[in-house]
Amino acid sequence: MKQHFDPSQISRIIDQSLTYQCACPAQVGRAIFELRELHRYQMECLNDTDNDVLVHRAIAQATERSHALMEECLLRVLQVEGWDLQTLAMPPQLKARQLKSL
Repeated sequence: MKQHFDPSQISRIIDQSLTYQCACPAQVGRAIFELRELHRYQMECLNDTDNDVLVHRAIAQATERSHALMEECLLRVLQVEGWDLQTLAMPPQLKARQLKSL
């Protein structure tokens, strides 16, 4: 499955989001991790000849499409919020706004 963000990048986004109480990027990141786990599980089931290959292939394919959409969503959220896409650092103004609301 193609991955735009590696696990460490998503973890960085989640950590900053939770630190500054900006839950939306973290929720999308967690959904991406869950989709990756679901896909991994389905691929393992495909290797087990006792399982129905068509069922697991259908789930794996749907997961791949969902994963691609959620990665696009995460990228769009980061762009809209003004994150640094090279370092994946939350923008200072978003940090300040989130801290002010606490």
